[in-house]
Amino acid sequence: MINLLFCGNYKVFDGILTCLLSVCRRTETKEALNVLIFTMDVHHLREDYTPVTDEQIAFLTKVLKEYNKDSCVTKIDVTDIYNREFADCPNEQCYCSPYTLLRLFADLVPEVPDKILYLDADLLFNKDIRLLYDIDICSDGYEYAAAPDHYGKIILFWQRKFINAGVILFNIAKCKETGLFQKSREEIKKHKLTFADESAIIRSTTRQKKISQRYNDQKFLYKDTVVRHFSKRLFWLPYPHTENVKQWNIPKVYKIFGYENFNDIFYEYIYLKKKFEEENP
Repeated sequence: MINLLFCGNYKVFDGILTCLLSVCRRTETKEALNVLIFTMDVHHLREDYTPVTDEQIAFLTKVLKEYNKDSCVTKIDVTDIYNREFADCPNEQCYCSPYTLLRLFADLVPEVPDKILYLDADLLFNKDIRLLYDIDICSDGYEYAAAPDHYGKIILFWQRKFINAGVILFNIAKCKETGLFQKSREEIKKHKLTFADESAIIRSTTRQKKISQRYNDQKFLYKDTVVRHFSKRLFWLPYPHTENVKQWNIPKVYKIFGYENFNDIFYEYIYLKKKFEEENP
């Protein structure tokens, strides 16, 4: 079984659905997926900061079981943990949202297994997930494996530990041993950090395994790309500007990137999204 972790509010549904479809369609073994979704209700901070819904969880579960009947999706509400750990902390209004901080609770949630792959919702698998999931992080005592940040490796070239935290293969057992998450939470509570949880993880790391950019490519799609991460990126033409094109914005993906690799995923997503809306008016 492959263990996956996502974090977010109800708005991550389209991202998680497309990402899971890409995993199912690109993984040859059609192996069962154990998907955990950390969510919470902090609508006092912003109106749309409400949890992933039970209807969304039920629909994701039904979709996965079409590929493997043993797959499951579990919603884990960590509102109480968040309020205890991070309420009114310096990073509560961080550059993304407070939901990016939720992965730092992985050691506090009993349902999290010893090895789990954390994924941002804005990515698609271009190749078999086993190429990433089967990377050995246990025998040499790594806390996690992650790829460089595309821009960070250029701008912060002297920071050898700098990684993009959108794709992290965690050795949870080792992280508990070294206190990675506990130390990261202390950083979040004490210091205003440029990249919030990403900075906290990097500062708290004891031993990391740096892996190829192909496992988290934030700019290009090559033949050997395993994960295409649709994060904000810089374009030079027709003038220097940034675009934040997400995979579920299919017309924009075609217009700006011209990708055809994900056509099967997009077709199924469009069908399933319409079906979900009809079932949940």
